[in-house]
Amino acid sequence: MHLEFDRGTLLLRDVPPGLDAASLPGVLWDPRVGAFRAPALRRADLLAALAAPPDAPASLGGWGCVDVRPYQAAALGAWEGAGRRGVVVLPTGAGKTRLAVAAMAAADAPTIVLVPTRVLLAQWLEELRRWRPGPIGVLGDGARDVRPVTVATFESAWRHMARLGDRFALLVVDEAHHFGRGLRDEALEMTTAGWRLGLTATPPAEAAPRARLEALLGPVVFALSVSDLAGRWLAPFEVVTLTLPLAPDERAEYEALRGAFLAVARPFFRARPGAAWVDLLRAARETDAGRRALVAWRRSRALLAYTRGKAAALRDLLARHRAARVLVFTADNAAAYAVAREHLVMPITCDVGRAERADALRRFAAGELRALVSARVLNEGLDVPDADVGVVVGATQGEREHVQRIGRLLRPGPGKRALVYELVTPDTPEMAQLAQRRAALAPRTTAPLRPAR
Repeated sequence: MHLEFDRGTLLLRDVPPGLDAASLPGVLWDPRVGAFRAPALRRADLLAALAAPPDAPASLGGWGCVDVRPYQAAALGAWEGAGRRGVVVLPTGAGKTRLAVAAMAAADAPTIVLVPTRVLLAQWLEELRRWRPGPIGVLGDGARDVRPVTVATFESAWRHMARLGDRFALLVVDEAHHFGRGLRDEALEMTTAGWRLGLTATPPAEAAPRARLEALLGPVVFALSVSDLAGRWLAPFEVVTLTLPLAPDERAEYEALRGAFLAVARPFFRARPGAAWVDLLRAARETDAGRRALVAWRRSRALLAYTRGKAAALRDLLARHRAARVLVFTADNAAAYAVAREHLVMPITCDVGRAERADALRRFAAGELRALVSARVLNEGLDVPDADVGVVVGATQGEREHVQRIGRLLRPGPGKRALVYELVTPDTPEMAQLAQRRAALAPRTTAPLRPAR
């Protein structure tokens, strides 16, 4: 019997008489072609079930000696001990890319790296070229050049993996938390790569996405938090919370908007105890009352995003830290632009072109710009120059967003101590979000190693 790669799946050809192919991992009968078929990712499982010898991928050679820190070496050892399959959790700024390059050099096999954005695509190419001479393949940003070592965007991988999925022995997934919820998961299913390394600062907390990610990449094999590394490998930091009440007219408007939303949301969840937020959104869009409730909810969030109290506090903080480089984080683009107009601070948003954004980051690094403001763009995927102070004016994404934002400030330097201000409004959901964000910074315990498969 042999396994034939076919459009992101495996066809079982020449099945011996007496072998119950349907009992093998992931195998189903495909009546369209009259053969048994399995997802490409199950190739290693099929070989193990058939007691077949493991793959011996081609050796590439040419890697330089990749320098790693002790905790990166420990993470690499944990991944190796888990059969070169699993997820490594390290905070933003802790060198996940360098760790992955060291893993690629150790494996010395055809590798594809998946990244969520074109910005990260460029950053990965720059890092890989430091340690490996010769061409690096690119899939994405208009390029379709496949090499033994290739970097691809998630979208390009999803589009092309059915054709390329049998060319690689190692799959590296940066910002792996994007997978596990169904969106583009097929990109990971359609490759036969038996060695898999996921990288993230914030693995999924929910049971279903976590289990799905484990099926796609393997379990968490190593995890450290910001607190574990701050003080030696990352800059020490301090978080200061400023509680800023709403003005009387803001409070009245907020309570009216909140009440209009809860008048629809509470009865919905009482009638459907197991329902999720997306279920409420779907149902609310079907009625006039529901649509009005969603409008009220959006307006209440917009009100909290940049209250008069937050505006005054930000004005004071920017004046107090006039000599520092400051990153301001908002909940939405509207608040980011309001901050930009009020304080003549450069905004970094999805509306700002790549060249202008790169120039702003260069000027920030050079000290020509003392502050930047962003809603989402600075959270993930940009190599942000060193900053000393962060001001969280508003947040929407909970723990993941907070870890990413804090990490933007923790590049170590002589005598550096980063300072993070959180501006929160009492008697609003922002207080619960504050507790969740604090929990995300707590020390982690490295997950126990799983036996190699």
